[in-house]
Order: sequence, then C-alpha cells, then structure tokens
Amino acid sequence: MGGFRPNLAVLFDTLPIGARVIVGTDSSEWVGNYGGIIDGVLFLTNARLFSNVGNPIDGIQSVVRIPVINLQYVSY
Repeated sequence: MGGFRPNLAVLFDTLPIGARVIVGTDSSEWVGNYGGIIDGVLFLTNARLFSNVGNPIDGIQSVVRIPVINLQYVSY
C-alpha cells in the first residue's frame, strides 16, 4: 500500500500526548512517550530502542521519528 496509512493514524487519535507506548518495527521495538503524528511520522520522546529479544540497543533518545509506514504494532 505505500505512503501514509490512515487506519493507523486513527489509532493514535485518542492517545494522550505523553502516554507510554511500545512501537514495534521490523526487528526491534521502541519504548517511549507518545509525542504525536505529523505528516505520516510518529514522534516518541524519551525513547529507547530494544532488540527483538528485549536487550537495549542504545541509550535513551530525546526525540525519535518513525515513519508510520514502518510500524508493525503499537502497544500502550
């Protein structure tokens, strides 16, 4: 389907800014605070990347930008 996925944007409509979320991408997941969606990009604040087996990959990032098209799952 390429491009922005509006059905995922609806998922975030009622999610409060600052809510703690887990966002899965290809083979890793980000854990951080929901910062909003702008132009098809999900923003997380104070987020940390983890491998698919749960090991931290890097330190805490103040802002992370993830294209909505790359999302596999979202948990909150």
